[in-house]
Amino acid sequence: MRGLRIRPAQPEDLPSLAGSLGQAGYFADRLDRQLDDRGILLTAWHAGVVIGAVYLWLEPAEEREIRTHLPGTPLVTHLEVHPDHQGRGAGTSLLHASEWLLACKGYREVALAVEVGNERAERLYTRLGFREWPHSQVKCYSSAEGNGHRIVETCKVLVKPLPG
Repeated sequence: MRGLRIRPAQPEDLPSLAGSLGQAGYFADRLDRQLDDRGILLTAWHAGVVIGAVYLWLEPAEEREIRTHLPGTPLVTHLEVHPDHQGRGAGTSLLHASEWLLACKGYREVALAVEVGNERAERLYTRLGFREWPHSQVKCYSSAEGNGHRIVETCKVLVKPLPG
């Protein structure tokens, strides 16, 4: 996508994130985690408007299986592109930026969890070099906006080595 700019989110980006992608509580939490060096919230901007985001989870995984089999491995979470901009490379650009940033920080691999049945996302991740791990599927926790409840999804875990 021409004119796409990717950068870490700043606290003052919260109104833009919430206005474009919704989930104000989620993004506020991720900005707080970023301030504590527990993760990185990358944003994709086009024509001055945020059109996508991805969160790089740097703290230990919430899921026991991922903590056990991939200790210290960062996770790509909550990759989202506004529906009006999907299919034009913004998601791929966010993933490439994530991988580059993590490799620069010395990480050797990255992982993500994709909900079973989300074939479109799984095709993207596979095309970009992610491979399913040899362990079982896991129950992953997804944030729910504002009500404190968490959604549990059955996910495949995909892993990719990083250059370096």
